[in-house]
Amino acid sequence: MSELKAAIIGLGLIGGSLALAIQRHGNVAVTGFDADATTLREAQALGVIHHAAGSAAEAAEGCDYIFFATPVNETVRMLKEAAAGWNLKEGAILSDTGSTKTWIMEEARRLSGGSAFFIGGHPMAGSHKSGVRAAREHLFENAYYLLTPAGREDAPAVRKLEAFLSVTKAKTAVVSAEEHDAMTAVVSHFPHVVAASLVRRLEQETEDMPFTRELAAGGFRDITRIASSDPVMWRDITLQNRDELIGQIDLWMEEMNLVRDMIEAGDAESIHDFYGGAKACRDQLPAKSQGALYTTFDLNVNIPDSPGAISEIAGYLAEAGISITNVRIVESRADVFGIMVVSFQTTEDREKGRILLSDRTNYDIYIT
Repeated sequence: MSELKAAIIGLGLIGGSLALAIQRHGNVAVTGFDADATTLREAQALGVIHHAAGSAAEAAEGCDYIFFATPVNETVRMLKEAAAGWNLKEGAILSDTGSTKTWIMEEARRLSGGSAFFIGGHPMAGSHKSGVRAAREHLFENAYYLLTPAGREDAPAVRKLEAFLSVTKAKTAVVSAEEHDAMTAVVSHFPHVVAASLVRRLEQETEDMPFTRELAAGGFRDITRIASSDPVMWRDITLQNRDELIGQIDLWMEEMNLVRDMIEAGDAESIHDFYGGAKACRDQLPAKSQGALYTTFDLNVNIPDSPGAISEIAGYLAEAGISITNVRIVESRADVFGIMVVSFQTTEDREKGRILLSDRTNYDIYIT
């Protein structure tokens, strides 16, 4: 089997994890480039990449597959450079990992159909850590990996890329760039706007009632977790997908006006239907796979506030070799049960933990 050559440009969490995952092929030489020289050296020292390049163009030269794991703005800039004169291998397949696709695909059409093909990509995976040191080869397992070709003529290249990415164990799906940006606006980009808005409302409320901040420590903090995301990245995503976001905001405002009217009117039946409909829809959402928003796959354990309860749970999991990413306690106080939220990296680990703790303890264990 002849050796394949792949380039990863941008060696953060996503780029580094992709570099490790594609090494599962066994016959792939991975060259990497990162604008940060320290990151580049670390990536090579950690075995994330086999070779380090002095530039993105150098990394891409002669490669069969080239992945841009860089911010969308930077990816677009490099695509312009590539179209203008990179020494690309005949039939090379280029892709990216960006969170928005329409802008990138407009630029990429200059490449596709010629000597090289660009297939947009978006692996919907993440971690509570960042940087190349957090890279893991299993990061994409069971996550959706959306591909956005420039046109139907790229179908053979899409099939080739899907086969190459199969070792990541991600679930690939092919959609148009427009479909991608519309769907991610609903399930990822708009929720970030809402979460940030809720936190800003809390901030305003605490000016007059500071104790409100203390009450936000439990459930409010959980449902607004994504508001802690990188503001630079989300500024860029918001601007890049602004048309879809404006549409979502307009629809949201219509919905909120309807909700306001039913509350003002004291319409108990409509209010009940509003909450009931939302509950029914949420209860039908998939619980055993990753979606557009990064999740740590939480397992809730009702435990008494007594000495040793937390260490007991952690001990059972450690003894079984089940890795956890975080542990936190919600609503724990003397004389009542608290909720111990144990976060796992994968659905498989969470299920193993659920079965183990159900067998070893009498605590109420559930997934929300």
